[in-house]
Amino acid sequence: MKLIVAIIRPEKLEEVKSELTKNEIFRLTVSDVQGYGQQKGKTEVFRGHEYQVNLLRKVKLEIAVNDEFVKPTIDAILAGAKTGDGKIGDGKIFIMPLEECIRIRTGERGKTAI
Repeated sequence: MKLIVAIIRPEKLEEVKSELTKNEIFRLTVSDVQGYGQQKGKTEVFRGHEYQVNLLRKVKLEIAVNDEFVKPTIDAILAGAKTGDGKIGDGKIFIMPLEECIRIRTGERGKTAI
């Protein structure tokens, strides 16, 4: 079992969800987060005043999958989240081992709980 965490652009969320559904991945958790990477923020103008935005809004996806779904999940995120404009800021995918999963309602453990 693996826990896949992806940080993506908010405007790409629906495309990623669509790609995940095509690959039969239906369970995910979505959180609004802020951060920065190589971009280090951006400059915006509001009511004629320029200001620096240091933390950019992103979306964090957390998806627990059995081993056979790791590649389809990653492929779906890549297909849906990539902008193709060559600029930085499309996001990152992190893959971590998932030691245990327990379904609270039934007490099931492991692969069947996912």
